[in-house]
Amino acid sequence: MNRARLTALGLSLVALTGCGSSNDFGDLQQYMNEVRAKPKGTIEPLPAFIPYEAFTYSAAALRHPFQPPVKLDLTQRQKGSKDIQPDESRVKQFLEGFNIENFTMVGTLANGGGRYALIKGGDGVHRVKIGDYLGRNHGRIVEISDAGVDVVEIVPDGEGGWLERPRSLTLKERT
Repeated sequence: MNRARLTALGLSLVALTGCGSSNDFGDLQQYMNEVRAKPKGTIEPLPAFIPYEAFTYSAAALRHPFQPPVKLDLTQRQKGSKDIQPDESRVKQFLEGFNIENFTMVGTLANGGGRYALIKGGDGVHRVKIGDYLGRNHGRIVEISDAGVDVVEIVPDGEGGWLERPRSLTLKERT
């Protein structure tokens, strides 16, 4: 065991002396002198900084691009009435928190209590009857048939009065 250690130690000493006793760095020194003799380069200046301009989206209030344009004839426009007004004192119903365009009729129910329509939208399917309200424009259900639900909305006319506007939700056919 001792002899093996001595042999290993001797071989490692021979290997170490072969690695570092020579001071022959002449070729490396010559290359470094050539590099230093070359003319110095210049660093290009940084490109001019162009400040970021924030984009403000201003078309949110415009007509949706896939809806046909609406032509208004201001002379033929219906005038509102001061007699028609929404009842602001009544408690709002859940379905009045959603746009009426988001609702579709999916069916009807009838029992001893009356006739009901099944309306899909507003996070689920809801059962409504005549007299219930839905939509953001004070829409009141006035008729329920097998083919659809008729709603009358009360909307401002833009001149301080109110208009009644009929809307219909038709039955959505299953495909």
